[in-house]
Amino acid sequence: MRAARLTRKFDMNARVETDVLNHLSNQHLDALEEETIFILREVAAAFERPALLFSGGKDSLVMLKCAEKAFGAGRIPYPLLMIDTGHNFHEVTDFRDLRAQELGAELIVRSVEDSMARGTVRLAHPGESRNVHQSVTLLEAIEEFRFDALIGGARRDEEKARAKERIFSHRDSFGQWQPKAQRPELWTLFNTRLAPGEHFRVFPISNWTELDVWQYIARENIALPSLYYAHQRDVVERKGLLVPITPLTPARDGETVESRTVRFRTVGDITCTCPVSSDAATADDIVLETLAADVSERGATRMDDKTSDASMEKRKKDGYF
Repeated sequence: MRAARLTRKFDMNARVETDVLNHLSNQHLDALEEETIFILREVAAAFERPALLFSGGKDSLVMLKCAEKAFGAGRIPYPLLMIDTGHNFHEVTDFRDLRAQELGAELIVRSVEDSMARGTVRLAHPGESRNVHQSVTLLEAIEEFRFDALIGGARRDEEKARAKERIFSHRDSFGQWQPKAQRPELWTLFNTRLAPGEHFRVFPISNWTELDVWQYIARENIALPSLYYAHQRDVVERKGLLVPITPLTPARDGETVESRTVRFRTVGDITCTCPVSSDAATADDIVLETLAADVSERGATRMDDKTSDASMEKRKKDGYF
């Protein structure tokens, strides 16, 4: 009898503790969501020709969910823009098109391959990653549509150069990021004044972490491309990463191809994006994995971040996202 009472007391205490943690988590996510919605509305109010960068990845889908809450389905006041390398996973681009159609949003896609055809992008060799060259195509799209603000899904915990960003990040008339020329942001007051030819990159989820994103995805039941969840895939180990075997990334001489259960923490150009070993089949599973992770998202998955020549800070100064 005494044992039964103690068990019931323990179960009740455990439920209370879980309820308190869930309440605190929801308060935290509510605050992040409120900030993001505020920034999305500020962009709509402050700029004439903004666009929301939309890749079909988890961060842009979280941002799109907040935009839907801010304005309503079919009423998002700016177009969605994707810069396509031509080497994206079809699961992601198919999902991108589906989600834009569901929301009734205008989707603009500009391709690095078009820039290659114009001669504004030239690869050193056919196998070179096109990821770094997206900045050229992006700047061409800005000029074509005269965008004065681009809303991106970058987070400060992704990479050290991201942490230097303002939420409203100024770009000069060449589309370049100058860290020392950024404007102070005090008390959520944003200086959005622009000279001719300049624009802003705006990052509404700057204060979110990878864990926050997955907790929000779980809470809001946000649908994602299947690559984010555990699946079987042929991979090889290379420089501490699991490289997916595809026509663009074949196995090299001497490498052993293995079929492993993996998922992608981030999805980008096939030539530079790697999965991680994982059995996580749901967003809740990934929340638990993320809590235990000791390597950053990009550090664990991006081949192009392994070389100093392709450093994020250099790319941002050249006009990258």
